[in-house]
Amino acid sequence: MKSIFDKVSNDCSKLVIKRYSTSFYFSSRLLSKSIRQDIFNIYGFVRLADEIVDTFHEFPKKELLEEFERELWRSVENKISLNPILNSFQYTVNKYSIPKDLITSFLESMKMDLEKKEYSTVEEYKKYIYGSADVVGLMCLKVFVKGSKKLYNTLSPFAISLGSAFQKINFLRDLKDDSNILNRVYFPNVDMNNFNEESKREIILEIEKDFINAVKGIVKLPKNSKFAVYIAYRYYNKLLKKLKRTSSENIVKKRIRIHNLQKFIVIARSYVKYQLNLIQWI
Repeated sequence: MKSIFDKVSNDCSKLVIKRYSTSFYFSSRLLSKSIRQDIFNIYGFVRLADEIVDTFHEFPKKELLEEFERELWRSVENKISLNPILNSFQYTVNKYSIPKDLITSFLESMKMDLEKKEYSTVEEYKKYIYGSADVVGLMCLKVFVKGSKKLYNTLSPFAISLGSAFQKINFLRDLKDDSNILNRVYFPNVDMNNFNEESKREIILEIEKDFINAVKGIVKLPKNSKFAVYIAYRYYNKLLKKLKRTSSENIVKKRIRIHNLQKFIVIARSYVKYQLNLIQWI
């Protein structure tokens, strides 16, 4: 019976998020049980595609990504794949009618990672962020609102702002590895040899502007996802503050992290405030 294979597929997606991102795994555990697995399924798909372009250096990445994409569309159409990650993802895509253009935009950004090393214009930069991060937030939003087109359309701009903020923080945190290992520079007009406090300040101001808009949407999320998204926001905001305190010189020398104990403290404090209705959402 396919139900057993579907259960195995779901377990694989859950394992992917647990192994690759402890912070995202912890925050997603705070989602309502009714939608939690679907978010695991989305993350598993996104993570696997990202791994192809970022870590499979000894293998033909372009061919692997093309094969992955062909199998993805077959699975969505046939509602099954022998690849457990794609099998669980197609289920969520079909269940919530996740638009094809969101998935296509994501895959286009993955292809950009195979071809581009620098993003010299703001337009290229925004296109990459939309495809690599914003659309992932929109896929998750389709799950959160459970088919409500009105709520989806209302919350989409805020989800885009949140996805952009998260991705820009990732770029800033990973500046060293992206430049030295992957030979990529995402921020336009940033010279890695002369990255300074002014460059850092401009990037952080851009992220803070995204966060101001994003928080307005968190308060409007359904109860099934509001607290989990808030926790993710709190974690990334804490990481942003740490980046703000770190000199530009050190940012290009090492990857900035939030230790697991600090992550736990953020979750614990936020949970207590949430239970006591003490959170100031805006």
